[in-house]
Amino acid sequence: MSIDASIKAFEEAQSLIPGGVNSPVRAFKSVGGTPLFITEGEGAYLRDVDGNEYVDFVQSWGPLLFGHRDETIEAAVIEAVKHGLSFGAPTLAETELAKLVISFFDSMDKVRFVSSGTEAVMSAIRLARGFTNRDDIVKFTGCYHGHSDSLLVQAGSGAATFGNPSSPGVPADFTKHTLLATYNDIESVKKCFNDSKDIACVIIEPIAGNMGLVPADKEFLYELRKLCDANGTLLIFDEVMSGFRASVNGAESITGVKPDILTLGKVIGGGMPVGAFGARAEIMSKLSPEGPVYQAGTLSGNPVAMAAGLATLTKLKQNARVISVLEARAKRLVEGMKESALACGIPMQIDVRGSMFGFFFNDKPVKNFADACNSDAELFAKFHSGMLKEGFYFACSLYETGFISTAITDEMIEDTIKASAKVLKEITNG
Repeated sequence: MSIDASIKAFEEAQSLIPGGVNSPVRAFKSVGGTPLFITEGEGAYLRDVDGNEYVDFVQSWGPLLFGHRDETIEAAVIEAVKHGLSFGAPTLAETELAKLVISFFDSMDKVRFVSSGTEAVMSAIRLARGFTNRDDIVKFTGCYHGHSDSLLVQAGSGAATFGNPSSPGVPADFTKHTLLATYNDIESVKKCFNDSKDIACVIIEPIAGNMGLVPADKEFLYELRKLCDANGTLLIFDEVMSGFRASVNGAESITGVKPDILTLGKVIGGGMPVGAFGARAEIMSKLSPEGPVYQAGTLSGNPVAMAAGLATLTKLKQNARVISVLEARAKRLVEGMKESALACGIPMQIDVRGSMFGFFFNDKPVKNFADACNSDAELFAKFHSGMLKEGFYFACSLYETGFISTAITDEMIEDTIKASAKVLKEITNG
């Protein structure tokens, strides 16, 4: 398989764009080699500039539930474009999509659209602070909530509670109000509440997808809800990644735990840049222009993005059982891959939530970020490279989740399992 054109394209991109990419993970730093430059997606497949074709298990990092170039979504976007790309004024599509999004979630009365998941989370946290008149927030190590300053925090030493910036350019003063807890460890959250009486919100990915797929335990979320209620703190579920992927009705329908604020993205845009945050009316009433908490965006509610979102969620609502079909395929995929790994003496941990799947080359269950970090990164890199050569495109980091789209067939799943057996055997044999 030749990737000469991608190599050339990457060299040129690096001379013009920092690292040659517009989002760091795309640079293949975690897996080595050259990132593939894509020319086209169709159904389950990606095609690169060299003409190679791959079954795509990334699906633009989640948004493409119905695969690339779904006819219904594509037609809706083309029709919207004919009427204009942007107005900076209200449109009927915004209200229609709001009505549709709210219909999926018991915890949501009102919603506001923005242009990205990062923006949704940033705005949700500002709203939580404005509603509670408190400053501190709690996040979990390994949960990614976008690149806004107060959320780019690393843990430091095991004894530290308050966060330190994990990126140059983020002043320590911006993160001094961010407290860190350990995922699936309620005692670490209790410590945060002991250290601060000024906690506005706890934000969590209830189905974490940014340390690999690591769902929160139901019991942990239940205790987290009780802790927030006891302290007058809002609970934010970040479902930018898992929303409409793990379940049609969100993590609240899986766990029985309802958030105070919910953030969404990816699938609600059907491939266009969209984010959203919503909550009960009492909380959302604090948002400008109804209330004093300011949030705005020129491209928020963009008509083309709204059209894509409407087409996507309408199709999903009409075919809600598709999530169970995709879950069955996801389970078959990771179970088959695990069988291949074990046959080669390689331990593997697997998990599935709806159309999301994850796997770790690890001999112990993965419950948090520290567990994920104990996985075999070198083996993952070799596996990723081998699967690309076989024509299967997986996320280029062991800390990312995989996705099944409706365009991926049972036959493709079986072909992927066979390829994984071949690749793992070749790796084992050196």
